[in-house]
Amino acid sequence: MTESRLDLDPEKAGRDLVSLVLTVVELLRQLMERQAVRRFDQGDLTDEQVERIGTTLMLLEQRMDELCDQHGLRRQDLNLDLGPLGTLLDHD
Repeated sequence: MTESRLDLDPEKAGRDLVSLVLTVVELLRQLMERQAVRRFDQGDLTDEQVERIGTTLMLLEQRMDELCDQHGLRRQDLNLDLGPLGTLLDHD
């Protein structure tokens, strides 16, 4: 019987995990942004809410950039190719 080994590079596995987590966070950020725009267009938000949401989304985007830099990733690295469906994330 042939013994099969699975060689895992801990550093690569860690980077892949960070990439996956940041991909999920970026997807949620984009969904929140779309929802905020939809609510703004419908006139559902007060001026104070618009200001808070805008600030929050801006800070989240900055933090995403910092985390990508910290882990040697680019935003493009977070986008998953879903084959015939296209890519997971919108292009900003």
